Amino acid sequence: MGKVIVVTGGSRGIGAATAQLAAQRGYAVCVNYRENQAAADAVVQRIEDIGGTAIAVAADVGSEADVMRMFAFVDQELGPLTALVNNAGIVEPQMRVDEMDGGRLARIFATNIGGCFLCAREAVRRMSTRYGGAGGAIVNVSSRAARLGSPGEYVDYAASKGAIDTLTIGLAREVATEGIRVNAVRPGVIYTDIHASGGEPERVDRVKETVPMKRGGHASEVAHAILWLLSDEAAYSTGTFIDVTGGA
Repeated sequence: MGKVIVVTGGSRGIGAATAQLAAQRGYAVCVNYRENQAAADAVVQRIEDIGGTAIAVAADVGSEADVMRMFAFVDQELGPLTALVNNAGIVEPQMRVDEMDGGRLARIFATNIGGCFLCAREAVRRMSTRYGGAGGAIVNVSSRAARLGSPGEYVDYAASKGAIDTLTIGLAREVATEGIRVNAVRPGVIYTDIHASGGEPERVDRVKETVPMKRGGHASEVAHAILWLLSDEAAYSTGTFIDVTGGA
């Protein structure tokens, strides 16, 4: 039976790097995106250019209906799911907590927390031996921000990633006897365009001197940690974290 993976937020940054590396490792890949079809199609094309199999699927992971539709489409087009990477996440412009409104908080939490829960639920329903599945693996993309809090910038984002850490531990223990492993990576400052969404495209270069390795990380370095956690080499690892932070 072939390996099938869903990578949420797969059209850019860490998600795109993970999708492409997964294809190199023999996965048929669902490249999930919310709005940028051209970017998702480009990732699919790069995968197909190396002989891989991929589809681009538009879905807002914060929408339960969208998530259910996406997973049903993957069932139909790629076959039984064996892996999920919960990567989709957003930030909004840098500000203090006392400047944030309820709409912003709802958007951040719906995507960054709700999306992970909904996608994990659908994955478990397909992979768990409790439901007749053959097992599988989930990797959640958290953030070093969950441990640091991101004061003055993204406390809401950091808090959402703290929730993902807790989800990782709880779900890992919940499904440990059902053939599913659940782990997470915590990237540090990585060169991706998420920083532009927060209003500071060059943020990595501003803060990299605070990193012991004195550089920002690259999406491919995070992707390799994710693929290791998905692999059989990590068969006895669940509920654990890999910090990809340059020592920070």
